[in-house]
Amino acid sequence: MTNWRAVAWGAVVFLVLAAFGTAIPVVGQFGAGLIGGGVAGYIAGGGLGNGAWHGLLAGSATGVAYTLLFALLGGVLGLAGGGPLGGLVGGAGILLLGVVITLAFAIDSAIAGAIGAALAE
Repeated sequence: MTNWRAVAWGAVVFLVLAAFGTAIPVVGQFGAGLIGGGVAGYIAGGGLGNGAWHGLLAGSATGVAYTLLFALLGGVLGLAGGGPLGGLVGGAGILLLGVVITLAFAIDSAIAGAIGAALAE
């Protein structure tokens, strides 16, 4: 059974650290994913598989939140600069990139979630 409290805490930690991690573009985001996934796995406990599942959910939720936020921002900026077609292309392009980023966040957090669950026991 999914412990949504663990997922929520992992996602919140991930979002907060990722906001500060923008100063170090790649390392900061993936470091935040490791810590957020580890928090989710640690709170969930229950073995490697359970920790990986909770870390995966926390990373995916954060990736989806980031993707929607930046796709909306890209669509608005594209609309302002290039009309309706610019908004569509800007938002859709960022949305496609966001799918890849969400997968990267999910994998990163799942590994850390498994480690966090192992540390919890």
